[in-house]
Amino acid sequence: MSTHAPQAAQAVTLPTTLDEAVAALTAMPAAVPVAGGTDLMAAVNSGQLRPAALVGLGKISEIRGWQYLDGHALLGAGLTHARMGRPDFAALIPALAASSRAAGPPHIRNAGTLGGNIASAAPTGDALPVLAALEATLVVAGPGGERREVPVSHLLAGMDLLRPGELIGFVRVPLLHAPQVFLKATGRTGPGRAVASVALVLDPARRGVRCAVGAIAPMPLRPLQAEQWVAQLIDWDNNRAIVPEALNAFGEYVAAACIPDAAPGEDGTVPPLPPAVLHLRRTVAALARRALGRALS
Repeated sequence: MSTHAPQAAQAVTLPTTLDEAVAALTAMPAAVPVAGGTDLMAAVNSGQLRPAALVGLGKISEIRGWQYLDGHALLGAGLTHARMGRPDFAALIPALAASSRAAGPPHIRNAGTLGGNIASAAPTGDALPVLAALEATLVVAGPGGERREVPVSHLLAGMDLLRPGELIGFVRVPLLHAPQVFLKATGRTGPGRAVASVALVLDPARRGVRCAVGAIAPMPLRPLQAEQWVAQLIDWDNNRAIVPEALNAFGEYVAAACIPDAAPGEDGTVPPLPPAVLHLRRTVAALARRALGRALS
């Protein structure tokens, strides 16, 4: 909080249901929804945002838990990082729990929410590559009790944005019952914003590998060809065995797909990548290699 906070909003509405929140946003188009407020208050305090009104989501109990539904987990958008980092949730969706524990210091994890991480769509959002790798779907609440589903990847890519009055109510995540890993590199020791992150999940039923790389682009990147290539090298019938050389090759494949070489010059030569970019590529390769190794161990 800062001295700007009291001037940030002229009206505050505190609905107790998701539909009441949607109605409030519909009645006040200039209002901004707020749950944990970790991103919102940073924008307010820096002078980047002056919302005319706020719709607080903290009293909506229906979006603060989760339930099982047809082989999926339906996660409330109001789940905090701290809650998702607990052991019972980690047994359900390990990679999302790991990303929640890495989301920042305690006061950020206690306040920040899953829905807020998605709605703010910051490239460094730790939950985003996990949701992309899991191919999660959003359940969006709209006016008149309407509900529609949007793939997380579509929202992050700007292919299907939230409409006026809509709110992210839930996140539908498939339960794969298989190893999942989330790793990230930061610019300093301890909790911090990711320089690069990798989420990797195994899908034994489809004999597939899903990988998403975060923080290096405006949205998580899926190296689909690298996923398909390495899935063919895994012995799914023999403890998911793989030759060690394939781990290194997978890391390089993922890194090159997400951070490609520069375009050839007029003379046909390919200029070298700048040292900082080359270092980032090596970081992504190391994260992808380690993530796959841990998932298969």
